[in-house]
Amino acid sequence: MGYATVNPYTNETVKTFETASSDQVEAAIAKADAAFHAWKGFDGAARAVVLQKAADLLRADHRAYAEILTLEMGKLIGEAEAEVELSAKMLEYYAKHGAAQLAPRYLPAEGYGDQDVALVNDALGVLYAVEPWNFPYYQVIRITAPQITAGNAIVLKHAGNVPQAALAMEKLIAEAGAPEGLLTNLFASHETTEQVLADKRVRGVALTGSERAGAAIAATAAKNLKKSTLELGGADAFLVLEDADIDKAVEWAAFGRHWNAGQVCVSSKRLIVVDAVYDEFEAKYIEKVAALKAGDPLDESTTLAPLSSQKAADDLAAQVEEARSEGVTVREIGAEVPSEGAFFRPTLLTDIPLGGKASQTEFFGPVTQLYRAKDEDHAVEIANDSPFGLGGSVFSEDIRRAQELSRRLDTGMVFINQPTGVKADIPFGGVKNSGYGHELIDLGLKEFVNQKVVVISDIDGSF
Repeated sequence: MGYATVNPYTNETVKTFETASSDQVEAAIAKADAAFHAWKGFDGAARAVVLQKAADLLRADHRAYAEILTLEMGKLIGEAEAEVELSAKMLEYYAKHGAAQLAPRYLPAEGYGDQDVALVNDALGVLYAVEPWNFPYYQVIRITAPQITAGNAIVLKHAGNVPQAALAMEKLIAEAGAPEGLLTNLFASHETTEQVLADKRVRGVALTGSERAGAAIAATAAKNLKKSTLELGGADAFLVLEDADIDKAVEWAAFGRHWNAGQVCVSSKRLIVVDAVYDEFEAKYIEKVAALKAGDPLDESTTLAPLSSQKAADDLAAQVEEARSEGVTVREIGAEVPSEGAFFRPTLLTDIPLGGKASQTEFFGPVTQLYRAKDEDHAVEIANDSPFGLGGSVFSEDIRRAQELSRRLDTGMVFINQPTGVKADIPFGGVKNSGYGHELIDLGLKEFVNQKVVVISDIDGSF
């Protein structure tokens, strides 16, 4: 694969980068391993200083960082600045809480004192992070912040269309005072995965990406007896019950489906509305989406960005046409979008056959699936009829009812009366084909540590 900055607003190729050779892969791993051993000399307080400095650097130059995102993958400038701040908050979270979360846990054991049996958290070494383009900073920091807090080093293989974002993250961690190479960018090809994961210095791999990429990475990791965590996307259900605030639900549905141009793993992709309020919801939703304005993502008045690339737009169009051939009703919403650039006109899919291909597909862009459910039970049935299980949401004025319904959804996350909750202090992870493992808070911190048992014993005799 190649690495290039192609502005999706103009489809202009701005800059290209050479893919790493086998020797460069070896050098990157060696550099990260040296940084890992140097980083061992930093105690929790010293690591926190580096993390906080990185957060401060992001905030100090937030506009310049944001403009890289807009240039490379077309993100609205306001959303890009929000991503910079979210990344800063994640770094800051671990600066404040990481050391305490890594503290030894003392286990009560028969015949031993209160602190005789300890569970300590030792870093493993170098980790391989394979990250996507849709949140070029957030995705990198989501794995880097907890893992360098734990004492690990990262070799980063970022997506081919965000090379300058990858370099910006590498530079950020170095400028914050970390040993050189603690976050090492590598413009690796897919074919180098075997070389990286076969290396004994590399102790695990974290991937966010497609099901196909996840299956390939997991198989290679397993062959080399390396731990993996996977976040593989989703087709989140957005359930609207008859007692919901419809205007609020419409507002959040339009946002949840179209922020980041609809290119979000954990977002409202399948709107499932009970029959009693379906017609009102549909009419108001179409009106809301029709008001979106496509244009220059650097223009603050633009509310619908281009997709990340022309290929992404073409692939999405092919998915929509395949759904049409299956009998799905396809309606375009709002004004025509610009013909230049990787824009995609908002599209509504209805009359979707349950169990058909369209109902099992993740549409990564401004395409909405809308389902009419007979009642709450039918809504849950539709929601769970998916290979994915990342997130989901429930809209109801009865919070207890919504909480109870959320336990029936086969997903890793559920949000009540909002489409998602991407925060520095809320864990992230899914089930089924959406992957396994967690990122953020202490769950993410301990995914790649050796939880070692250390026992003090003065007991005489045999077991």
